[in-house]
Parts: sequence; structure tokens; C-alpha cells
Amino acid sequence: MTKTKGKTKSEKTKRESGEMSPAKKLFRQYYPFYKYVPKNIKRLDKREVLAFGKIDTKFFLLVVILLVIGLIALFSASYINAINKYENEYYYIGRQLKYVLLGLTLMFIASRVNYRVYKDMSFFFMTVAFGFLVLVLFFHGPGDFKRWLVIGGHNVFQPSELAKIALIMYCAWSMDRRKKAICSDWKMMFLYMIVVGVMCGLIALEKHVSATILVGLLGIAMTYLGGIDRKWYPLVIACIVGGAVLMVVFRDKMPAYAAERIIAWLDKSYDPGDARWQTNNSLYAIGSGGLFGVGLGNSRQKHMYVSEPQNDFIFAIFCEEMGLVGALVVIVLFVLLVKRAFDIAMRTKDTFASLLVMGIAVQVGLQAALNIAVVTDLIPNTGISLPFFSYGGTSLCFLLIEVGMVLSVSRSAKIETTEESICSKQKEFLSPQAAQAAISTRLFLLPDISVRRIRLPRYSSSALPIKWRRSSFPRRVIR
Repeated sequence: MTKTKGKTKSEKTKRESGEMSPAKKLFRQYYPFYKYVPKNIKRLDKREVLAFGKIDTKFFLLVVILLVIGLIALFSASYINAINKYENEYYYIGRQLKYVLLGLTLMFIASRVNYRVYKDMSFFFMTVAFGFLVLVLFFHGPGDFKRWLVIGGHNVFQPSELAKIALIMYCAWSMDRRKKAICSDWKMMFLYMIVVGVMCGLIALEKHVSATILVGLLGIAMTYLGGIDRKWYPLVIACIVGGAVLMVVFRDKMPAYAAERIIAWLDKSYDPGDARWQTNNSLYAIGSGGLFGVGLGNSRQKHMYVSEPQNDFIFAIFCEEMGLVGALVVIVLFVLLVKRAFDIAMRTKDTFASLLVMGIAVQVGLQAALNIAVVTDLIPNTGISLPFFSYGGTSLCFLLIEVGMVLSVSRSAKIETTEESICSKQKEFLSPQAAQAAISTRLFLLPDISVRRIRLPRYSSSALPIKWRRSSFPRRVIR
């Protein structure tokens, strides 16, 4: 067979005709991220990969405020424990600051990536998450707990943190593809239950009960946000209540530490091996704080009464030092953060982007609510961290990556909102040609537009509001 420039004629014909092998078709069908591989990046227009527009300032400021308060609370709660363990009062806060810098960098990168890239890579992230959940069962640290992936004797990260965002992305992507099926088809509902159940089962094998509960509730919340039919509501509620009842009834079948915590929660006088030590001292801390607290840094319960106060029970120490007022401020900030995220989700027209933002908001709000419920003894001690407050690099970095995803969606949502507002005004005041120029001027760097210098069309400015007059239009416009 003759060759042409190193390739056979049949290969050249197949390439020109657009035919591809079944394996390649399968790859492109289930892994749509193929176009973002590094070798093809240089052939892509940056506007297909990058997100443009302004971020949502209110959401970003709420994150920064919570992060700053969390760092202050972490240092105040941890320096006593750091001195006793490491003889360095800045041990925990120093490491947390490194994680904050890394997380903010990842947040900025995630905010600059077009959310459509996340959409195309959702299935890939879900596959990777399942792979790490299986891998951690074999490569983990000493002891019965298998939460950390250990490579070379070092803790790399917790796969359960990746599983949370992967589940949100997968559900949003899948529900966007099957808008009607999720509402009425029982097969699709069964499929989601299988996916969430397998993920919860793998996390349960790590002996990570809190993450198992959180992922299960997150999966149920995503099916609700995806528009599940009302006829499934009783089944969902039955799953939640039934799961809680089974954990209480069959507590003897659970891991020893989890069963002991459930018994200690049900029986307040039960305290073998100091099973209620953490919870009781947490309640003492909250009660002694009063209305305005004992003052920042003046907590008494952090002096080896509440063990590891920089982790799960940091909110109790904060309540003791800042009182009920400080606690309410933090709770209100979390509520405002979740509300603002839902506002962003409501402004975007893309179903995937909307479900992605709402899922992240539900995760943050649900995790904060569970942590506060544990600290106040409303539910058994599950060992769940408080977002932006608790010490931990993996959880903080993944949390800030999720924040970056929300900011990426907010860029597009703000552009869409601006376009709608301008279009509604231009019908009344501007000619079609001038209106197009106004829209192009206001919408800076849309994904599918090019920039050039043009002259604005002539129109009478006397009939227009001041802000719509010719002088308000810059010369650099986008068509």
C-alpha cells in the first residue's frame, strides 16, 4: 500500500472522512474532557477554557470574613494545645496559614476556569473519586481508621473530601442531561441511589461515620434540587428516618467507637472511659460564655479539658470566648453565605451551573449545621469539622476550590444578568444599532466574541437618559 507523507492512503482517507475507531468513539462519549488535554490546549481559544466577567463580590467578602474569623478563632483555641504537644504556640496557626495560601491560590485558579470545563470533566472526577476511595483502603496509615491516603509514609489527603465535590458535580452533570427522567423515571432514581449508596459504603469502610452521613444527606439533597417528583418524597424521608433508626437500634453492630458515642448520647450518665468528656466540657464552655463571652483568648476549657479544641469542637471554644452574640454572628454569616450562593444559582440559566452552586451551598450549610449540632449535643458526636474554622489542610483546600467554582459561575451569571438588564432598557431608548453597541460595550469579554474598534452609530442623545448618552460609551467595544 502506497504511503503519502508517512501515512497510508487508507489512513488519510479515514481521517478526512471523519471516521474513528469504536474505542475512540467510546472514549469521546464518556470522557468529553478529551478536548482539554494539554496537547490540545494550545489549539484552543482561551475563551473556551477561561471564565470572564466580574466575580460576585458579596459572596467573596462573606468567604473572606469567615476565613479571617476562623483563623483568629483557631489560633485562640489551639495555642495551649500546641505548646503542650510541640512546644510551639504557632504550630497549628502556622500550618493553617500555609493551607490558606494554597487554598486561595487554588480558589483563584478555579474561579478563572470556565464552569463548562467542570461540566465536561464531571464524570472523570467521579471516576477518580471512586478510585481514590478504593485505593485508601489499601494504602492508609497504621490503626483501624483508613481515612488518609498514605504514600511514602506521608499523609497525602482524605479521599472523602474529593468524594463530596465529585458527587455534586456528577449529580449536576447527570441531571442536566436527563432533565425529565429524574422527575418521573424510577430507574433514574434507583441509579442515583446506587451511586450514592456505593460511595457511602466505601467511605463507611474507612470508618469515617461523619463523612458517610454527610455524603448520604448530600446525595438526597441533590436529588431534591434536581427536581425529583413529589411521589418520591415519602421514600426519601423514610430513608433518612430509617437510617437514623437503624444506627440507633443496631448500634452494637457498628464500630465500637461509633456505638459508644450513640450510647453516650442517649444516656447522659453513661461515661465509661470518658465517653462524654468532650461533649460535657463543650457544654460547659458554651454555658460559661454567657451573652458576651469571657474574652478572646481567655477560655478555660481549652486548657486540656476539651481535647483537640482546634478541630471539631472549635465552635464551643469560640462560644466561650465570644459568647452568644459571637456565636449568632457566625451562624448568620453562614446563613448569608448559603443564601448568596442560592442567589447566584438562581441568576444563571445553565442547569448544571445552578445545581453545582446549590450543591456546594448545601454541603457548606449542612456541614456547619451538623458541627454545631454535635457541639451542642443535639446529635451524637460524629467528628465533623466546621468549615473555615477547623484545623485541616485537605478540607480547607477542597472547600476553597468549591468557592472558586461558585465564583466561576458567578462571572457568567453576572454577564447574563447584565445582558438582560441592558436588553430591557435598550428597547425603550435606543435604536437597534445603538442598542447592539451598548450591549457589546457593557458585556466585556464574552466567550464567543471578538474585539475591534468601531464607530458608534449616530443617534439623538437628547431623548436618552444621561447614563445612556454617547459620552458614556467607551471607544473600545465588543461585537
